[in-house]
Amino acid sequence: MSPRWTPRAISVGITASAFSALSIDPALVLFCPNYASDTYPVLRDSKKFAIHLLSADQQVEAYAFASKGKDKTKGIEWHLSELGNPLLGKATAIIECELWREYDGGDHAIIVGAVKNLILPAVPVTPMVYHRGKMGALPAIV
Repeated sequence: MSPRWTPRAISVGITASAFSALSIDPALVLFCPNYASDTYPVLRDSKKFAIHLLSADQQVEAYAFASKGKDKTKGIEWHLSELGNPLLGKATAIIECELWREYDGGDHAIIVGAVKNLILPAVPVTPMVYHRGKMGALPAIV
């Protein structure tokens, strides 16, 4: 997920173990942040976000955004997109979204984003996988 900026320029974000494609027309995706997270109110109020499909080299970023607290980009490379989303470098893909709908999901919100931009790296990178509590890379398929 992407870092978002609060009015005091503090970054927030989450590491989600899963997100899902929802619709092709319109292009929609969804993920489910915990209402208790520092990131949830910022996502709700900012109305935009970026989903990062992390590369196998981004375990530091994954753990940083999985931690508690608000300023999670300390020491992590990022830049602002044309749509105003803070973006991490080296991701496998980035999906920039506007908040389309939000639904109650118990102790989690169900956030549905309308896809506004897809960013792919100039050079292919190996995606990160998460399985049984561990992060890593799949072997190359030849």
